[in-house]
Amino acid sequence: MRDANQITALCRLLDAPTPPGLAELGRAAGRSAYHVQRVFKAATGVTPREYAAERRAERLRASLGAATSVTEAAFDAGFSGLGRFYEATDRALGMTPSAFRAGGALESIRYAFGVSSLGEVLVAVTARGVCAVFLGDDREALRADLARRFPRANLARADDALAATVSELVSLVEEPARATTLPLDVRGTAFQLRVWRALSEIPPGEIRSYLELARAAGVPRAVRAVAGACGANPVSVVIPCHRVVRGDGDLSGYRWGVERKRALLVRERGAASPPRRGPNG
Repeated sequence: MRDANQITALCRLLDAPTPPGLAELGRAAGRSAYHVQRVFKAATGVTPREYAAERRAERLRASLGAATSVTEAAFDAGFSGLGRFYEATDRALGMTPSAFRAGGALESIRYAFGVSSLGEVLVAVTARGVCAVFLGDDREALRADLARRFPRANLARADDALAATVSELVSLVEEPARATTLPLDVRGTAFQLRVWRALSEIPPGEIRSYLELARAAGVPRAVRAVAGACGANPVSVVIPCHRVVRGDGDLSGYRWGVERKRALLVRERGAASPPRRGPNG
C-alpha cells in the first residue's frame, strides 16, 4: 500500500459502475479492510466509499448531459434501477435530474442585497436553504459572481421576500460570533464538504492554520487542497473560513478581502487581544 501505483489500482476498481466494497478492496490489496480505509483516505483525502460516490456523481453529470432521456442516463451511470438513481441524484446534484439536464435552468434561486459595515452583502436561497452569501463593494459584481456559480438557473431578485433572511445574515456579519439556524444548501465535492464541516467546528474567537484544519478534516497531507476548499466556500461567515490563517499567522488568502477577514476576527474576539489558537496551536 506504500506504492502510489497500488492506490491508483484501487481507484480504478472504485471507478467501476458497481464499485467493490471495503472488504473486496482489502482482498485486492492483500491487506485488511481497516488498513485500506486508513491509507486510502490519507492518500486521497476521502474514504473509498466517498471516492466511489464522487466518481459516480461525475458519471451521472456527464450522462445527464449526453443522454437522450433521464432513464438512459440512469443506466449509463451504472444504476440498476430508477429508485436508487433518484435517491443518489438528490444528494449528488442538489436538484432534480431534469433540472440538471437543463443546466440548472429549471431551478429557481432568489437573491437580495443588504448593507453591512463591511460593504454589500448578497444573499441567495433555493427552496432548500441559503446557497450563497457574498461580500463585496459592488452589487453588480456580486450578482455576476452568483450568475457564474449558477449559470443557467432562474435568478430572481426578491428583496421583500428575503428581508428577514438578509437581516439575519447582515447581523451575522456585524456579530460573527453569534449562531444562526438558517438552513443551508451548499454543494461541493465530498472533499469540500468534509473541509466545510471542519470549518464549522472552529469556535468563534479561535483560529486554525491550514495544516491544523487539514488534520481536523482527517486529511493532514492535503493542506493545499484544504486551502482550495476554503476558497470555494460559497457562504461567507456562516461557514467561517475567515478563522483559518497561514502557519505564520498571516491573514492572506481570504476571497472577500483581507481587511474584511481582519475585521471579522476582531469582532469575534471582542477585544484587541490576539485570537486564540486551537488545541494544537
